[in-house]
Amino acid sequence: MPEPIYVPREPFEIKDSAGNSGCEDPRLTLIDGRIYMCYAAYDGINPPRVALTSISVEDFRVRKWEWERPVLISPPGMMDKNTCILPEKVRDRYVFFHRLDNYIWVDYRETLDFSDGDWLEGTTILRPRINKWDSLKIGICCPPIRTDYGWVLLYHGLSKFDGQYRVGAALLDLYDLDNVLCRLDHPLLEPESSYEMSGERPGTVFPCGAIVTGDTLYVYYGGGDTYLCGAYMSFGRLLKAMTME
Repeated sequence: MPEPIYVPREPFEIKDSAGNSGCEDPRLTLIDGRIYMCYAAYDGINPPRVALTSISVEDFRVRKWEWERPVLISPPGMMDKNTCILPEKVRDRYVFFHRLDNYIWVDYRETLDFSDGDWLEGTTILRPRINKWDSLKIGICCPPIRTDYGWVLLYHGLSKFDGQYRVGAALLDLYDLDNVLCRLDHPLLEPESSYEMSGERPGTVFPCGAIVTGDTLYVYYGGGDTYLCGAYMSFGRLLKAMTME
């Protein structure tokens, strides 16, 4: 694409001075003919917060970028990032995943309307593991993938030992997402190639999207915070590993 499909529009994502700011780490979910996008909104001064916007599938397909005006959905004064919406309701409620205090949280919501100033809350379902590759902080990669065994959640983890970002997986109960059925000990993806060990942030693999086609899981990620990359593996093999542990 010659131009961005989404640009900062609101004061909470536009910089007042030099430095980084903008709309970061978007994660998209299709719900009832609309594409909902959660992203980190950062003005370069205040802690990043979660913003929510949406666009119709029809407009998206014809590249008519008429996104809804974004609204902030996380509390002020607190860094909240790595947010997505589950693609279907659970017990008649929408399900949000987000990151507070370097943990992965889940929140059940009656509506996608945050116009009344309500904020994401919820409970912690996954925490960093002290002596493992995900020891410093963790966050979701993309909306979880439904299977007969549960929801497959891909997440990134930062190590306090070598400062690298890796990708792991957990399996959540289909109807009670607070219930973690399995969490793999070892990462699925880690920085190894030159383009992952260089760039703006060396030692980083950071996905925001994934799809399953047939038996293949495709993961799309940023390498070194500089390059757009892709990786794939057998989804059946992943499920087997998660259901045997």
